[in-house]
Amino acid sequence: MPVMHFRVRWPDQSETRCYSPSLVVQDFLVPGERYALPDFLVRTREALCIASERVRAKFGFACSQALDQLAEIEHIAARFSDQPGAQVTVVAFD
Repeated sequence: MPVMHFRVRWPDQSETRCYSPSLVVQDFLVPGERYALPDFLVRTREALCIASERVRAKFGFACSQALDQLAEIEHIAARFSDQPGAQVTVVAFD
């Protein structure tokens, strides 16, 4: 399966390089686009869950690395959950 990485910029201007075991993330996120934090979380949750299920379909087990990445994204996002209007920018696909 083609692995991809995507970089996101959080409301505090820090950046995270994220992992996906599938290119499906390209169906949910656009480089250069800014997303409201709740929308970003919905999109990444769906994309990484689909990616993990694609691994399951091919290899017989879910992709724990995709699920770990989702947990990290949710953990970081929680720092900004009390900021009204918080946005996340998708910097690039690597």
